[in-house]
Formats: sequence, C-alpha cells, structure tokens
Amino acid sequence: MDFDYSPRQKEWMNRVGAFMEQHIYPAEDVYTAQMTEAREKGDPWIVVPVVEELKAKAKKQSLWNLFLNESEYGAGLTNLEYAPLCEMMGHVGFASEVFNCSAPDTGNMEVLERYGSPWQQDRWLAPLLAGEIRSAFLMTEPAVASSDATNIETRIERRGDHYVVNGTKWWSSGVGDPRCKVMIVMGKTTLDGDRHSQQSQILVERDAPGVEVRRMLPVFGYDDAPHGHAEVVLRDVKVPVEHLLLGEGRGFEIAQGRLGPGRIHHCMRTIGVAERALGIMVKRLLSREAFGKKIADHSIWEQRVAEARISIDMCRLLTLKAADMMDKVGNKVARTEIAEIKVAAPRMALKIIDDAIQAWGGGGVTTDSGLARMYASQRTLRIADGPDEVHNRTIARLEYGRRVPRPARAAAE
Repeated sequence: MDFDYSPRQKEWMNRVGAFMEQHIYPAEDVYTAQMTEAREKGDPWIVVPVVEELKAKAKKQSLWNLFLNESEYGAGLTNLEYAPLCEMMGHVGFASEVFNCSAPDTGNMEVLERYGSPWQQDRWLAPLLAGEIRSAFLMTEPAVASSDATNIETRIERRGDHYVVNGTKWWSSGVGDPRCKVMIVMGKTTLDGDRHSQQSQILVERDAPGVEVRRMLPVFGYDDAPHGHAEVVLRDVKVPVEHLLLGEGRGFEIAQGRLGPGRIHHCMRTIGVAERALGIMVKRLLSREAFGKKIADHSIWEQRVAEARISIDMCRLLTLKAADMMDKVGNKVARTEIAEIKVAAPRMALKIIDDAIQAWGGGGVTTDSGLARMYASQRTLRIADGPDEVHNRTIARLEYGRRVPRPARAAAE
C-alpha cells in the first residue's frame, strides 16, 4: 500500500499550488474589497472582476475543468488525482471558481456530460465548460423532509410538446449569480409505481416565465453572495419536452451518478478549510501573550493543535481511500467510504474552526479572521448533500449486512 502521491499528482499539485501562491492568495484582499463595495451599494449579486481576471489566467495555463474525469473536456484526472488539488482550492473560498471547478456547476456539468443529449450539451454544457455562464440545482423543498428525496412534491407534468413545472424549491445554490442561465430541477412526472421511479430531472431556463425568486436565504446571517442560495417558486413553467434529462422516472439514477464525485469534492475542500483554520489558529497562538507567556505555551493549546493535526490527517486518508475506491470499483461499492467522509470531514473541520475561534477570542466571532464565515459554511455541510443522519443510516445498514451470518450450505448428498 503506497501512501505517497504519484509523480503525476505531484506535478499537478505543484502547478495548482504555484498558481494559488502567485495569483489567488494575493487577490484575497482585492476580492474582499470588491464584494464590500458591492454590498455597500446594496447589490452583492455581482460578477466579481478579480475572479474573472484570475479565470482568464487559469484557463491560459490549462488549469481548467480539472474535476471532470474520464472525459474529453477535463484534464484526464482520476478522482484520486483531483482530490489534493481540490483540497488546495478549499483554502480560499473563491478559488474553485477560478479553475471552473465550483459547485453546483461541477455536478451539473457532470450530469450534462453523462446524461445530456447532444442538443442539451451544445446549449448549456459548452458555455458552462467555457466558464461563460453559471447554473443551479433545485431539489430540496421547504414543505417536506427533503433528506428523503422521494418526498419531493414538485410536479413535472407532460402536456403535449411541453412539460409544465409547479413547485417551490429552496437552497437553490447559484440562482443569485447574474450569469445563472439554466437550472436542473428535480420533480415528479408520475405519482404511480415504485417511489424511486417517480422522479425526473429537467432543464429549466433561469428567465423562463413563471420562475420567481422569492428570497435569497442567509446562512447564519451571511448572504453567501455573489452566488447564494434561493427559495424559488415555479408556477406553471412551460418547458419544451427536449429539456428532459435522460427520460421520465430516471431522476434518482441521475442523482446517484452526480452525488459520489460531488461529495468527494466537498470533503477535500473541507480538509483545505480545516488546514487554513489551523494555520490561522497557530499564527494567533504564537503572536499573543496571556498570563506572562505565549498562548501557544499553555498546555491546553498544545493538546488542541495536536488533535487538529491528527484529525485532518485521518480525514484526508479516509477521503483519498474513498476517491481511490470510486476510481477502481465504482461509487456503489464505495458508498460506505463516501458516507463516512461526508460525516467525518465537516465534523472535523467544525471542531478545528471552533478551537481557532476560541484562540482568537472576541476577534474570532467577527469577520476579521474569516473564521466565523468558515464555521457557517462548514456547519451547513452537515446538512447539504444529505444530513449526517442519512449517511450514518447507510453506514449502519451496510455494517449490519456484513455481520449477518450467511445461511449454511446444504450438505452434499
């Protein structure tokens, strides 16, 4: 068992790492200033100029669409090869977009690349791959427990050469971006038959008549601009038949193909966030004094820093194992490991961020350190892409299955 990164991984890590050092970290203050100015003007839902400048540079260096594996449109990286690059991007909130590797576009591009018709790919996949437009994914609903996606109530009803969509969605990430042109909407095309075959996914244009953004949803008080999360009402939205993805009743099939890679991406970015938080914490501990000595010299902080390092390294190894299994045996076989990292990574990051906030004292709960926003974002991940309880249920049931004794074979006659 080789735990070292391959030469190919190291090459890509060096390229992405160099770009982060030369361009992205120096741009953090510029990004903050541009977003602050937009908020002061009352409209934070903007295309951030510095991000567009960085995107052009990344594209020129072929650091683009790195997440797409087994695809002519990506860099040809496996899930395992992409994982440490995703961790690097996690250090800075806007970094993923610079490389055209940010959610929900990544998942939507995977869906269109795997399941979209040639017409759908020309219409939406091509500009998404080029970073010219953004997209959104609409599944969860305020009126039902959406952790069980069979509960969704949005209807997609066939009427002649159109479907008519009615329903209310929320946590529709990306809708606030002014470049959002298309939304993948999950709803029911039938109420009959198997409950996992009632759902379908359909492409709805953001500016289609009947699409109403009721409100943008704050996250622990943050607006999450410039992309944000919206509550969206779909009222008698007419959508051409050719906008349906793959076929009626195949919504869950599409969702399962999308979720495995997306969870790997979330977890690796989360590890990057945890590394950044640990760095912020250590810098604070080494620069401040209390009761006659540096805070770092108080034993409680040695304990917390050590536990942070252990937790990050454990989660990284578990996530890399999941990515490797996805590459070798597929998402279905790796579902235990995927579920494990989805539970473990946000919990780990939250503990480290919380300790970092404690190290900063009053400064930790302001916007000065960036830790409060980190905490809000990571706490949300314990719900996004399935709450902890759903993933723990999967892990437990698979464990039960492993422990149940198999029936004894009949004796040979």
